Amino acid sequence: MSKRPQRIGTYLNIGVIGGSQPELKYAEIAYDVGKLLALKGAVLICGGLSGIMASAAKGAYEAGGITVGILPGLSAGEGNEFLSVRIPTGIGYARNFLIVRASDALVAIDGSNGTISEASFAIAEGKTVVSIDSTELRKEKDGEGDFVKAESAVEAVEKAVKAAADHRQKANKLPPYD
Repeated sequence: MSKRPQRIGTYLNIGVIGGSQPELKYAEIAYDVGKLLALKGAVLICGGLSGIMASAAKGAYEAGGITVGILPGLSAGEGNEFLSVRIPTGIGYARNFLIVRASDALVAIDGSNGTISEASFAIAEGKTVVSIDSTELRKEKDGEGDFVKAESAVEAVEKAVKAAADHRQKANKLPPYD
């Protein structure tokens, strides 16, 4: 049973980003991350397609969580089967910025150029990116977000939930997550 906040507006939105053709070990990690996020009561935000996005969405969906896919095309039908909400944008890879904007923190799992762009946007936006075997990025200016490493799905989710709650309180001036 997932832990659902009782007040509207207190859900933490956590993005999960990664490659569309991951190795099996990364797909399994993504599934676990999604499941754990759902059990923590977080909303999973992703690009809504295949690979890491589908694996994480499946984990969250099967654990009773809310999954949101911000899709690159105009059709809601292009999203994977584990999405609670499909948001077609018609803006291609520019939707990566929307994923970041919708997320309080992100978990990056493996991936390549698309993942790097999302992580870079997140850091520039002052958000934390928790990485499991993703290309390392660094903070260059004050006010930017952090890039932190995690060795497991459990560690990644713990760090992401804490970072998301901190971001929610500081940047968004919304009620504290409880």
